[in-house]
Parts: sequence; structure tokens; C-alpha cells
Amino acid sequence: MKSAIYAGKVFHRRFRPRAHTLRYGLFQCLFDLDEIDRIAQRCRLFSRNRWNLFSFHDRDYGDRSGAPLRPQIEALVRRTGQEPDGGPIRLLTMPRMLGHVFNPLSVWFCHRRDGSLATIIYEVTNTFRERHSYVIPVEAGQGTAPLIRQACDKAFYVSPFMDIDMRYDFTVEPPMEKTRVVVAGADGGGPLIVAAFQGDRRELGDGALIAAFLRHPLLSLKVVAGIHVEALWLFLKRIGVRRHVPSGGDGYSIVAAA
Repeated sequence: MKSAIYAGKVFHRRFRPRAHTLRYGLFQCLFDLDEIDRIAQRCRLFSRNRWNLFSFHDRDYGDRSGAPLRPQIEALVRRTGQEPDGGPIRLLTMPRMLGHVFNPLSVWFCHRRDGSLATIIYEVTNTFRERHSYVIPVEAGQGTAPLIRQACDKAFYVSPFMDIDMRYDFTVEPPMEKTRVVVAGADGGGPLIVAAFQGDRRELGDGALIAAFLRHPLLSLKVVAGIHVEALWLFLKRIGVRRHVPSGGDGYSIVAAA
């Protein structure tokens, strides 16, 4: 199967106006949408759309309606000017653990039938449970490259310590034996922040799931706690707080294909 577990670390570094760094261990799963039901059949510890030690709920992604995800994602790809051909769609994300999940960033890898990458979708969720997706086509010639670089303007409130007037640069190593996702943010004054996840591939089965649970028993709660602890440190460092700007619902930033 193409689906797998990627065990690794998350790294955050803020450059201005006060330096601040955060690191912690984390794992994510790569789910091929066409394999999720098969994973649920072969793994006792994993279920789809019902409670288990680990689970994948369709309503946690896309428009959160619980409607089939492939048509939702293909509709976003079409908005870039591309036509999906039924190729694999894979999602790098944290699964639910004991019914709880919070994913600051989930990444969709939309492939063509020949295996090349056509589009990457960066699905961002903030602690207000608002969501915004950045839908970016992969440039011609990069669909089979080991490293993909993309960029777009920030359009969504994520942190009270960061302005919206920024630009994101994404550096992605598509999931193979390793995977890496780096998000760098900058404004007119230069680099502001960089956040990265890097992980090594493990076969997705009950053994790997129980090992992941024993190593990270409260993973999504740890992520939420880490966000708030980091916010406290930034507040104590006297970094100004920006007012929450409601998004008015789930939104999308579409970058047209070249």
C-alpha cells in the first residue's frame, strides 16, 4: 500500500521581533483515499468514520460535511484550470486518536494516473476551528521531482502573533521513504517564521499504530497544548497581539495553473 506512518519531528522557529524556537516529536499518516477502507479491514486498531484507538473521519477534512472527499478535492483541482484524470489522492495528516484530532496543517497530494504530482493542497486549521486551503498546481517538470517549491500570499488568520500581510514559501519532499514539509513566512522586512515536519516511513499496521500510540498517547492534545505554551512564551517576550479576524467560513486560495 502507498498509505503509511511517518514518524519524525516538528520544528518551529520565529526570527522577528524576538527569536523563539520550538521542537517536539510527532507522527503523521499518509492516507491514500482509495485504501482507507482496506486499512480499516486489516487493522483492528483503525476505523473509518467510527470510534477506535485510531480513526479517519471524512468530516474532519474538506468542507467538513462528511461528503465523499475525492469529489471535493477534484473540484478544487479543477478551479486551478486542471482536469483530474482519476489519479491517486493522498493526504498527510494526523489521524484521530481516542476520538480527538487537531491538525494545524494537512497536506493533500493530488496525482495524475502516471504517478506525477499535479496539485498540492495545504489545508490549514486554526485554534478557532476556522479553515483555509491553499490550492497550488505543481509546475510543469516538477511533478516527479524529489523536492517541490511553491509560494502564495497568506490569506488566513492563524496566530495572534503574526500579521496576515505575509507570503508563504513551501518546500515539500513528497512522501516516499521520507517526507518533509517546510513552510516559511516572510513580509517586507524579511523572514519571519519557519515551520517544518520531517518523518521516516513505517508500514501502516497494528504494530506500528500501537508503537505510535505508546510513544505519543495524547498526540493531538499535545499539539494543542504546544500551540498555547508557545503563545504564552511569545506573550511573555512582549510580542504584540493581533486581533482575531474571523474568516467567515472555510475559504480557499486558488493559484491558477501556468
